[in-house]
Amino acid sequence: MPDQRTASGARTRQRILASAEHLMRTVGLAHVTTKEIARAAGCSEAALYRHFSGKEELFVAVLRERLPSLGPLIAELSEDPGERTAEESLTDIARNATLFYEASMPIGSSLFAEPALLARHREGLRALNAGPHKPLESLAAFLEGLRAAGRIRADADPGPAAALLLGACYQRAFLRHFMGEEGSPATLDDFATGLTRTLLTGIA
Repeated sequence: MPDQRTASGARTRQRILASAEHLMRTVGLAHVTTKEIARAAGCSEAALYRHFSGKEELFVAVLRERLPSLGPLIAELSEDPGERTAEESLTDIARNATLFYEASMPIGSSLFAEPALLARHREGLRALNAGPHKPLESLAAFLEGLRAAGRIRADADPGPAAALLLGACYQRAFLRHFMGEEGSPATLDDFATGLTRTLLTGIA
């Protein structure tokens, strides 16, 4: 019986996440409510709050579990780079970062139209030790590890290098949303490879 309850709870959680992702994409994070998410998931709002503390935690869960991996990929490469070269690892990160930003940008952009709501959301993410700065910090730490291992230049600065890579990925995602296909004439693979090689020209 406990296993059945656990399985049922896991299914409910996944329905809530799927509904949250859909509504955050279509309605916008600023405008969707937990009541609407619960209704779409076919459960009560009380059931939603048994799994998530609020909209901020739901948003973080959607980013971590429903969108292309970025933070987990950087963590995986930091723990076990395997046989991958620095170029291969950073190309993987650039590819996934671009997909992550393309998927997450429509969800969070509505927050910027409401400063008070953005401030509350910022505080909520801070309480969860989450936020858009986390991938930047993780990538800088990854580059610091490459530098310590002698795989990039000893005088390379991991922080600005991480900002250059992720900033370029974010810009590509923005241009694709704003201009459509015209905003990214190069394929994602060509973009990620070219970006990484250009970055490594400066720090390799």
